[in-house]
Amino acid sequence: MGPMHIETLSLISALQSLALAAMMWAGTRSRPGRAHTGLLLRAAALAVESLGWGALALQAWLSPAQMLLGGNAFNLIAQGMGVIALRMLLGEPLRWRLVVAIGVLGYLGVAWFGLIDPDYRSRVLWGSVAIIANILLQVQALVAGRSRARTVLLVTCTMSALLVIWRCGQLWLGSSVLGGLTEPSAINYFYILFAGMQPLFASVAFLLLYNEILQRELHLLARLDPLTGVNNRLALTEAAGRLMRGAGRRGKPVGVLLLDADHFKSVNDRFGHAVGDKALRELVSNIRAKLRANDVIGRIGGEEFVVLVPDTTLQDALALGERIRATVECTPLLVDGQTLQLTTSIGATVAALDEGDFAAVLRRADAALYAAKRAGRNQVVVASDNGSGCESGAMLSA
Repeated sequence: MGPMHIETLSLISALQSLALAAMMWAGTRSRPGRAHTGLLLRAAALAVESLGWGALALQAWLSPAQMLLGGNAFNLIAQGMGVIALRMLLGEPLRWRLVVAIGVLGYLGVAWFGLIDPDYRSRVLWGSVAIIANILLQVQALVAGRSRARTVLLVTCTMSALLVIWRCGQLWLGSSVLGGLTEPSAINYFYILFAGMQPLFASVAFLLLYNEILQRELHLLARLDPLTGVNNRLALTEAAGRLMRGAGRRGKPVGVLLLDADHFKSVNDRFGHAVGDKALRELVSNIRAKLRANDVIGRIGGEEFVVLVPDTTLQDALALGERIRATVECTPLLVDGQTLQLTTSIGATVAALDEGDFAAVLRRADAALYAAKRAGRNQVVVASDNGSGCESGAMLSA
């Protein structure tokens, strides 16, 4: 195998990395965010990596020192950018200081054993340690969750690590002695061939992971109320179904509160919808302050909200409703220089342990809310679990 084989493989790898970078950059269409930035950084890393392969392909026109220092600089920078891009995409801590330290130490070691105290095997070992360290940072981020794309990336990282270990083993334990990566040998040819394929596998897996993240974001956006940031009706229905199924297993019912801001139309009429929207967000904040971590709140329309309270009794649901009502009444809202005093009417009920129809439960809560409105507003009314009647909170607690 002549040197041309090494140069040709390196040139192919350079062109492949550059093409992948261009396609990844040009094909990205998404709203700005951490995942989008991570994808763009991955594209930039591929572009830098192509420069490293290009240096190897152009060995005939470069001095040994230029190829050694330039090629390894590009490769280590690309590896670091790839690590940060992946961790950014996954929402993990970037650990950029550690990444920079690995790159700097790896580069200094390669330069030392390449120019000052020439020792090819030690140089490869030093660079390999830096590569393995970067791979471990990627694996640490990937094992934090489970998905098909994460698995593909983990396999790619494992293959890359095994390739590096194999090359070091061949150099340190094998019978042949090499003087550099460009020297004709089966070891170098095999290493460059598969190392050049790695960016393709990693980029495909990276795009799969990015697509999974986008799908998850779309799933969440489809279940959020855009004005207040709480669950919408779809998310509430799904959450209620899960909680009601779990209630039967745990033997503890699910409480349901239906809240409505009293006379809220007058707020919009007097101050405008912009002030009204801000008031609703403040109202949600006050309600959330009284909820537990596992309670669920959602908006079903206008100024109506639903609170799902797992593992609770009717008496406890009533007590929570009263705490929310009192908090809203005693907490004036300051919005755009306007002081607003809101009150709420609340209908409370619980889902029976064997009940599976959330719509029926919500109808009972709605009947109780309507009773609270008729009774003068700013109060909590409870509905019985069979919907046969409603009682005011004060009467029930007595």
